[in-house]
Amino acid sequence: MLKKALQPLIDNSTIILIMGTMAGEQSIAKQEYYANKGNLFWKILFSIFEEEFSASYEDRKALLAKYNIGLWNVLKSCKREGSSDATITEETINDFENLHKQFPNIKYVFFESKAAAKYFYKHTVPQEGITYTILPSTSGLNAGLSKAEKIEQWKAVSQIGLSKYED
Repeated sequence: MLKKALQPLIDNSTIILIMGTMAGEQSIAKQEYYANKGNLFWKILFSIFEEEFSASYEDRKALLAKYNIGLWNVLKSCKREGSSDATITEETINDFENLHKQFPNIKYVFFESKAAAKYFYKHTVPQEGITYTILPSTSGLNAGLSKAEKIEQWKAVSQIGLSKYED
């Protein structure tokens, strides 16, 4: 079955773009990024910014806006059984060239998994002036690292997001 990406959560203040491969089943159903309760994405994000966790999607989007963070998926569409990136076939990639023309303030791209980076580099060329970093997947399927280890690696996002307060 063909899966389609969620609309990007990006605006002109976005400096950091976090990209997953393709939204999972629950995220597509709810039209919310990282809607699966087994995914640690939101818990990690609130933790690294030392903000009180909220299950409200509006609060979650406000956290992103506060720290100039956008969300999108590398893939525009694909065929996939369930939510596992391992079963992706017939993928098409989102239009990053136009994205960067429309939102030139994006300076950092964090891939939310090795799979997201793999598909990005397979289908497109990195843009000049943007720093690309691969972070460990926050998915519950990624059991190779503990939550604490994931948080430690994800702190790279907060260091950039918090730097605007140091000016």
